Amino acid sequence: MNYVTIDSVTQSLGPDWAGSGDANLAVTQANAWLRAKRLRQFEVIPEDVLLAGAYAAQMAAKSELYKDRTDGVVKSERVKADTVEVQTEYVAGMEEGKSSTMLFIDDLLSPYLLKGFAINTFVVK
Repeated sequence: MNYVTIDSVTQSLGPDWAGSGDANLAVTQANAWLRAKRLRQFEVIPEDVLLAGAYAAQMAAKSELYKDRTDGVVKSERVKADTVEVQTEYVAGMEEGKSSTMLFIDDLLSPYLLKGFAINTFVVK
């Protein structure tokens, strides 16, 4: 299932949403990313999911949707051997975490995520 198209992203974010990025690749990555989420099945895709997909495509166009994750720029690290202790200090402002856009996307998708898991059971008489 594809959630977003170039046209739907352009409608949500305007004509320059991809910047200098590849719009086709960005939409392909956004759809793959959304399909990997545990979203409910829809007859009509909700506006929140379309908007989340648009922002995911925009992040993909900037090479931010699928990027290598790091913990940030390490300022100092301390390791203690006996009774095991590890302490890492990061350069202020250089800590890695989710971007504000990704937090927004997560919040848009939250109501549509499947919770838990289902088990198919059959009763045989």
